Amino acid sequence: MASRREVRCRCGRWMSAQPGVSSIQCSTCHTVTQLSSSLVDIARGANRVLQGLQQLRRQHKQPQQQQIMAQPPPPPRRQQKQQPQQQQIMAQPPPPPPKRQHKQQQQQPQQQIVAQPPPPPKLLEPLPSPFGKKRAVICGLDYKGKSYSLEGCISDAKSMRTFLVKQMGFPIDSILMLTEDEASPQRIPTKKNIRKAMRWLVEGNRARDSLVFHYSGHGSQQKDYNGDEVDGQDEALAPLDHETEGKIIDDEINKTLVRPLVHGAKLHAVIDACNSGTVLDLPSVCRMERNGFYEWERQTSGRTYKGTNGGTAICFSACDDHEASGYTPVFTGKNAGAMTYSFIKAVKTAGPAPTYGHLLNLMCSAIREAQSRLARDENYTSPEETAEPLLTSSEEFDIYATKFVL
Repeated sequence: MASRREVRCRCGRWMSAQPGVSSIQCSTCHTVTQLSSSLVDIARGANRVLQGLQQLRRQHKQPQQQQIMAQPPPPPRRQQKQQPQQQQIMAQPPPPPPKRQHKQQQQQPQQQIVAQPPPPPKLLEPLPSPFGKKRAVICGLDYKGKSYSLEGCISDAKSMRTFLVKQMGFPIDSILMLTEDEASPQRIPTKKNIRKAMRWLVEGNRARDSLVFHYSGHGSQQKDYNGDEVDGQDEALAPLDHETEGKIIDDEINKTLVRPLVHGAKLHAVIDACNSGTVLDLPSVCRMERNGFYEWERQTSGRTYKGTNGGTAICFSACDDHEASGYTPVFTGKNAGAMTYSFIKAVKTAGPAPTYGHLLNLMCSAIREAQSRLARDENYTSPEETAEPLLTSSEEFDIYATKFVL
């Protein structure tokens, strides 16, 4: 009885393939690996090809000899004079090579097809390895061509990637970018791809892992059907295909990103979207006043556990659950998400080892200043209430004593 074959995927995972299987798909990165045939199978296939060629040669040998013996005499001179004119007009191709040479040319491609398996399709492009100490998922959605299109979300995603690589030391290969500008179908921010990216981000997380989830796009609320929301509303993110596939609600985001975090692993989420205050369904909400005073508020109803598996999850949201986020050209001269820009600027200007309280105050101050400058513009309509960043966490902590480390 033939034994199983051990095959290693591109992501590093070992897989066990049964005898006779021509391909196998990885359960981690979903890459399909084509299995080369054994040497015995290759030899048998080559032998069958050679036998077929010999039989074909015997079948054509006798008609070829008869054709050579039955060749007509050369045409008269008159026909020979007309033949060059006909060749110029008809542009006839040269005669085919001898049969033996043609068989050799056919034999070589057939041997190559047997010996070399076809490459995997482009749609199954493997994701980066999920086993780095620093890795991130960045989603930017402008919803191009839609009546509800946005401006600057893809630009926010690119700014966040540059910030993580140049300022925070994240390897470029450990960042999974999902925008409408990506060439690979796996990198388009559809519901399926965002779900897959979130699972990839926390897969195999370990102590001292630093994980980042950034989203810039539409957010919304919908009715809570399982009774775990205090206000009776679930918060949700809107993928590119949400009209047909639906949105990703906070219950699923919490289950995918928060619950798997083990002791020592830390997740930071930056959500630049409307109604995003508790989009990770984290149980503790930091309510900060303008004078810097804050207090923690329990958000869950207690029916369902919303914490981690020993790790830490912290989320910076653009606004509270009932508010709308904004983007403004005041910061860069072009439309940019206020949350994304203020977060990056606060970390850059806060100095070494800032606290969460320091960052939150810097972000709120930057957004208030931008709204004040926009209010002087006669063509700008100021909202009734200015949305400010909101901090939520899997556990309560002293925001003025805890250092921000990414």
